[in-house]
Amino acid sequence: MSDKRRAEIEAKRIVGPTPVRRDLDDLVNSLVGSPSRGSRESGGDRSPSIPGTPSLGNTIGLPGPSALFMSGSGRASRQSDLSASVGPIPTQPSSATDHVIERVLTPRIYGDLIDVEQELFELPRKERVSYNKEVQTTPIETERSEDYEDDLRQRILKEQDIEKERLAQLSEEERAGILAAPEFIDFVEQSSKIVQRALNDGYDYIRDYTIGAESGGDDSEGRVKRVCEFYDERYGKNRSITDVDWSPKYPELSVASYNKNPAALNEPDGIVAVWNLHLLERPEFIFHSQSDVLSVTFSPFHSNLIFGGTYSGQILLWDTRSKHLPVLKTPLSAAGHTHPVYAMQMVGTQNAHNLITSSTDGTVCSWVVDMLAQPQETLELVHAGHNKTGEVAITTLDFPDNETTAFWVGTEEGSVYQANRYDRAGAKAGLNQYDVYKGHAGPVMSLHFHPLIGPVDFSDLFLTSSADWTVKLWRAKSVSKTSTVPHAMPPLYSFDESDDYVYDVKWHPAHPAVFGTVDGSGHFDLWNLNTDTEVPVVSTSVGTGRAINKLQWDRKDGRRAALGGSDGRLYVYDIGDIALPRESEWTDMQKTVAGIVGGGQANGTAENVQGR
Repeated sequence: MSDKRRAEIEAKRIVGPTPVRRDLDDLVNSLVGSPSRGSRESGGDRSPSIPGTPSLGNTIGLPGPSALFMSGSGRASRQSDLSASVGPIPTQPSSATDHVIERVLTPRIYGDLIDVEQELFELPRKERVSYNKEVQTTPIETERSEDYEDDLRQRILKEQDIEKERLAQLSEEERAGILAAPEFIDFVEQSSKIVQRALNDGYDYIRDYTIGAESGGDDSEGRVKRVCEFYDERYGKNRSITDVDWSPKYPELSVASYNKNPAALNEPDGIVAVWNLHLLERPEFIFHSQSDVLSVTFSPFHSNLIFGGTYSGQILLWDTRSKHLPVLKTPLSAAGHTHPVYAMQMVGTQNAHNLITSSTDGTVCSWVVDMLAQPQETLELVHAGHNKTGEVAITTLDFPDNETTAFWVGTEEGSVYQANRYDRAGAKAGLNQYDVYKGHAGPVMSLHFHPLIGPVDFSDLFLTSSADWTVKLWRAKSVSKTSTVPHAMPPLYSFDESDDYVYDVKWHPAHPAVFGTVDGSGHFDLWNLNTDTEVPVVSTSVGTGRAINKLQWDRKDGRRAALGGSDGRLYVYDIGDIALPRESEWTDMQKTVAGIVGGGQANGTAENVQGR
């Protein structure tokens, strides 16, 4: 820049702002606010009184398009905001420089803000709670006044008088209608059951514990005693018990199936009764069937379901939550059974189980519990060696504890056969014709495998009872080692103590060497192989001496046995300490079985089989 030009600029600074600039400053001051009197008198001196601080009446511009300006009120605003609020601003080129444009911006006007405090709603005052004993406890009147008792007594007597008057006004028809109402009958039925259970409780409520205990031990120790006897004249008259079972969930409940009463034509042919140990006078539930019920079992996976096999071949399902009639039943068609069903068993697990049933025509069916319209599987057991017909008349059936495919059946001819539900390695589905368990001279009445309990596995041993007055012990041949030629399997041992038909035999569920038998003379015999193999350890005459058809141990610990009699009575016996095994019972049982196998010739079983 030349010296001349610099001198002109300095001269303008000394002289002061031009008239145009002064006019613009006045306009801004009039809009924002006039400057202080001292500055106006000093001829527009805009220098601040304090160095570095702008005067309140002046506007200080900062370079740049978005420069900040300080207004008279002390607020800073950007140049862009000012221009947007004021509008276009006239510019005047400076005489000092051609490329410098001076802009005078009018600052934005701001209204003064007033703080107003006002309550929009009233908040409830917080209640201050103090706790003490008086607050936390409720005053209780410990002593009732005599007036209160008299008032209460008078009120009760008045209500009774009103109820008597209302009942006296009822006609005979209204009373009969109330007594015949289903709601009233159900109420009386349930209420009377509860009262009878309480009355049948054997606990001594007036026992005096201050008196010393009686000397001597329990008189029932070491012997069998009868717990109770279930019989109802209405349902059990002229009927025989055909099968019994215990509930898997409630140890006090047992079920019994009954055949036809020939003297009562209007009653159902078959009856199933659920008995309660705390309700002796009548059954807990009664179910009906159109045919004699020959076999019955509780479902081990659903405590409310009861299955029954009938003389007509139908499979029935009752529910304790329903009425007397079955909720499901199989059709009377060739798809299922058409002959009497004497044996049934539930196999499988909680999530996958089937009901296996067998009839005397050699048919074995597998059913799904919730679909009895048709069997899931049907198996015909036939034997080519039979003379007139190839079918095998099945009277009893059982699965070993560790098996769901292979099973053993007892027949009317006296033989025991092994069969398979499916094809498996080394064996085909159906009857194994070559391995025949021969030993009985009469129909096989029952068959039961040793339970899988304790440290030693005896699950290959099974017992059979027969109408030939004997009970026989067998060892099952391995399913994977079947014979290819006819082979007779003799029994390991024969128990010949009974003097009548032996209708049922069952291994004890907890003791490895104990089993029980019932026969046609009304005897309940307990055997302990570790004690004696020739005679039972306890023999009890049950009831009136009529035949005992079925035996079933309770599922809890095996202390109780349910015995179904041909006189329609269900007996429950407690065997006491016989049900409690010692630790050495399993090793003793091993020695007993080894001795039986080694001395089989002395028992005469092998000679009898060869002689036949």
